[in-house]
Order: sequence, then structure tokens, then C-alpha cells
Amino acid sequence: MGLSSFRQVSEGMKMKITTICVPCLLERIRYQSELKDTKNGPDIIKACLEILAEGYDPDVCSAELATIVHKKSHDMLGFDPYYEMKEESNRVAVSLLPRARDFIRNSSDPLESAMVVSVTGNVMDFGISERWKTPSALSDNFDLLLSEGLGHNDLDRIKPYLKNGNKIIYFTDNCGEVVLDQLLLEHLKERGCRVVLVVKGEPILTDATIKDVEEFQLGKIVDRVLTTGVFAVGLDMNNIPADLLNEINSADLIISKGMANFEAFSEKILVATAFLLRTKCLPVASALGLPVEINAAKLVLPGWMPEES
Repeated sequence: MGLSSFRQVSEGMKMKITTICVPCLLERIRYQSELKDTKNGPDIIKACLEILAEGYDPDVCSAELATIVHKKSHDMLGFDPYYEMKEESNRVAVSLLPRARDFIRNSSDPLESAMVVSVTGNVMDFGISERWKTPSALSDNFDLLLSEGLGHNDLDRIKPYLKNGNKIIYFTDNCGEVVLDQLLLEHLKERGCRVVLVVKGEPILTDATIKDVEEFQLGKIVDRVLTTGVFAVGLDMNNIPADLLNEINSADLIISKGMANFEAFSEKILVATAFLLRTKCLPVASALGLPVEINAAKLVLPGWMPEES
């Protein structure tokens, strides 16, 4: 399907909610509401269906509506359904670090290989794909994913932003993935960049929080650690904490991990942004002008629009 078929989705690059997003979002809600037991599933699905029925609009940002739905699910559950899965994701990623370091060490371009490792950690999406049902699937598929490399590679365009003294704002995504991110963070610091690491302000989905930063001592690698401040899929563009917004406004480059961060940032490209992600769904891939199921490092500048395909 060509990108022109999704022009109503991207509106430039904006990632608006689509009809494809609805069953995907509901399946995620069903999955997380029944991770512990099935008793909460029917009531949570009903409440979330009511939100979708009232809030669905093709002009609404997918991340904004997903945040409202996930907040309802989270509040009704009263606990973090992904806690154990996030812990397991981190353990699996730690076990992969030696293989990842060898892959980078034996590469002709260690920076590119560190990006590949970082993007490889983005493949897991529990509750959506049968292939990624458990964290162990990353270990089982790790070497194959590394061998794919970057299906879209803007590294030559990204490198000029990674100069000595330049400020990089690095928005993390999932647990497990954030463990592998540290290898890329190390390379950014070796290049002399000032790196501000950003994690979620509250537990949401399988995303990394300050707990993971402290556990893996990522603060010792980067120059500053901040959070997104509130419960949000990606980043709530209307409620960016003042300290984070100040850092963004003086940044040379944003590195944005994962699809949810892309969905949020697609509403407004604040500065040059390198999206590092696995294109796991058609609406996101189409909004970026990329194929589905590739590892991508895509540089986007303010005012950018995807090419017709």
C-alpha cells in the first residue's frame, strides 16, 4: 500500500490515529488487563471502548488518545501489570550485552553498529505481536536482528550533529531496550557530546523510568537525567516539564527511540530529530515514508514531509 493511501494519517508527518490503530490499541488493553487474571478484562474493555467511541477522530494524535485509554486501564487495574515483564526484559538484555559489545567491537563502523544494537532492542511489543510474546524472544532472535542492520540509514546525515560539545537529548523507550541503549550512549560521550537522557515520568506500558536509570547507573554515562514528567504514551507535548523544555530548546539533536515517541513528536518537530526504531506497524511506517518491519535511523528536520510512494 502506497503512502498516498495514508495521507489522511500523516498530514505532513503527523501520526494521527487510524482505523488500524483501534483494534491494536484494544488488543493491548485486553492483554495487559488479563496478564494477572481475566476478571478485570470485561469492565476495562467496556470503559476503554466508551473512551474510544467518544474520542476517536482522524485528526487526533494517536499517542494522545492512547494515553487517555491507557490511563483508564491503569487506574482501573490499580497496579503496574508489566512490572515482572519489565524486570525480565532487563535481565534478558543484560545477558545480551557481551554479544552486543562483540558485535560493535568487530564492526568497521562502531557508531553505526551501536545504533543497530539500540534499534534491535526496540523490536519487542508485548500484547501485539505473536513473535514477541516474551522477553526471551529477543535473545532467540538477537543475532538475526543484528544481521539485518539498518533498513533505512541516515547515519551520514546524523553524524554532523554528533560533534564535540553538541547537546543531544536522548528519549528512551522500553525496559530491556534501555539496557542496550547504554552502548550507544557511550559512543555519543566518546564523541564529546553532552547527553541528556530522558525516561518516563511514571510507569506506563513497558517503558523505562528513573528506576531503570538508577539500577543500571546510566546517570554515570550521561550528563543529565530528566523525565517526561507525567503519565503519557511517548511525550505529552502540552505538558513538557520546564527543565526538559529548556534542554530541548537549546539542543542540537533529539534522538527518539521507538514508535510511541515518534507518534508524539510527529505533532511538532522541535529540532532536528533522529528516530531510531523498528517499524512495527503500517501507520507508523507510512507516516515516516518507510517499509514495515525494518530497523530504521531516520533524520527528520522541522517542516519535513514524507515523499509519496
